[in-house]
Amino acid sequence: MKKCLRLLAAVFAAVAAVCACGADRVNFSMKAAAAPFDKTVQWAYEKYAREKVADIAEYARRAGHTKVRGIYVTGPIAGSASMDKLIELVDETELNAMVIDIKNDEGIITYDAEIDRARELGACVRYIPDIEGLMDRLKEHNIYTIARIVCFKDSFLASVPEYALKKSDGSPVTDANGAAFVNPYNREVWEYIADAAQEAAELGFDEIQFDYVRFPVGKEAADADYEVDISNYTKEQAITDFLQYVSERLRDSDILLGADVFGTIIGSRVDTEQVGQNYHTLGKTVDILSPMIYPSHYGVGVFGFDVPDAHPYGTVLAALNGSNSELADIPLMERAVVRPWLQAFTATWVDGHITYDGDAVREQINAVYDAGYEEWILWNASNRYSYDGLLLENS
Repeated sequence: MKKCLRLLAAVFAAVAAVCACGADRVNFSMKAAAAPFDKTVQWAYEKYAREKVADIAEYARRAGHTKVRGIYVTGPIAGSASMDKLIELVDETELNAMVIDIKNDEGIITYDAEIDRARELGACVRYIPDIEGLMDRLKEHNIYTIARIVCFKDSFLASVPEYALKKSDGSPVTDANGAAFVNPYNREVWEYIADAAQEAAELGFDEIQFDYVRFPVGKEAADADYEVDISNYTKEQAITDFLQYVSERLRDSDILLGADVFGTIIGSRVDTEQVGQNYHTLGKTVDILSPMIYPSHYGVGVFGFDVPDAHPYGTVLAALNGSNSELADIPLMERAVVRPWLQAFTATWVDGHITYDGDAVREQINAVYDAGYEEWILWNASNRYSYDGLLLENS
């Protein structure tokens, strides 16, 4: 019993040290702490203590990060005078973060990157003419910076035949807008994406956010030839392996990694198998998990609403209650921070839609808090954001 008490005391001392000094500054002697034990107990103690300190360090890294309240910003807007108004919006409201396109939906790198493959492909477009200057300016305004990197939807990289995702007849797999996908199983594709993430980390971004970290959907996707036996190497395993690979590549950068996921995968085995995003598994894989729970993206009858888009509070709350259920059995120290994407646009294509004004935005934000979460990001593809619905900085 005394040995157990000593062990617990030592572990609690480690916890206290982490909390007081920061995980990266903890430096205590395992041998000294374990001196009274015989060799077997000492070995077990050292192993247990090392694992616990590692867990605590990881949890501290996640829990200690900025509680994000952000907006999405495209490359062209980030590199234009329109950025002034967005910075002003962040300065004057509860907002504190920006998710900025670094590699966009077309596969364009939005600044003059030093990635050889991107330069060879002609994928670098100087939408942001002075990326270093932009980063300095955002830091001056205490704005938390998140680099959005679109992964497997990439028309530039797909122009290389060995990287492109193709149908059985050899033609490329594209989405409804003609954008091409690359093969998520291809390890060289992984390396290219990791190179973009590495450079974003070196530029000083606080966090990397991977979007389109999934398999394509639709008729053409059903005809895709992935060049592997997907019954043995599943889509879910490929997505998880990719994120683990990038995490390992960026380990020395000490940067948080996040993934955007379909909101509809929460509680749906069918959607999970189709796109390869397993919500529970990813909740143990990345630092930040961002489900896209736009009310307009849910069909008739979901969550008991005839038109989910017309119920911003109820739809978001129901989706996040599902998130809580899916992740409940993951220990807190191992669980990703959940930071949902919220709708800041009016879905005119939805029958029975409502106008997403400030009230609709605020209802979603309130639902996030009522579900027990603390963070959120607003999506508007045109970057048209209003003060309506946002709390003023000094309110």
